[in-house]
Amino acid sequence: MESGSIFLITALLLVVGLFIGKPLYDHKKNRLVTAPARDSHLRSALLAEQDRILTALWELDFDYTLGKIPEEDYPGQRKTLLHQGANILRQLDALQSDTQIGEAETRLEAVIAARRMAGSPVSAGAGFVSQPDDEFEVMLANRRRLRQEKAGGFCPQCGKPVQKSDRFCPKCGAKTV
Repeated sequence: MESGSIFLITALLLVVGLFIGKPLYDHKKNRLVTAPARDSHLRSALLAEQDRILTALWELDFDYTLGKIPEEDYPGQRKTLLHQGANILRQLDALQSDTQIGEAETRLEAVIAARRMAGSPVSAGAGFVSQPDDEFEVMLANRRRLRQEKAGGFCPQCGKPVQKSDRFCPKCGAKTV
């Protein structure tokens, strides 16, 4: 064999060896990339848990209004779910960066100033109308409102749920109106 072909084969083997060994040399870079990925994964898990708790609260309130939950059990269960939701909101706040916290403080100051300008709660009939103070309660109220717009009750014949726009039960065909 000629010396030129020996150098060419050696060069190709060196390039292939470097290409195959590249992941072994880049493992430090991969560690730096996984830290933000872990935060993103944790944030998405917390958001999913928050959604689960909102759904559980909505279902608890719905079951209570239907009379499926005894009055002595309802406050304790609701309080437990609210505490879980508050803990998740605290964890989500801890994941935010300092700039986002600064923006949140600015928004909070703006809300406080707006409430001070609004004065005391406006009386309306038998009670007072006030804005809910807890962000979690606002999210729960929004979810309730969305669910109420969708649900229309139950079929008088088979008992399956129907939408407000349904004139006939989709299960048995009985007239709902």
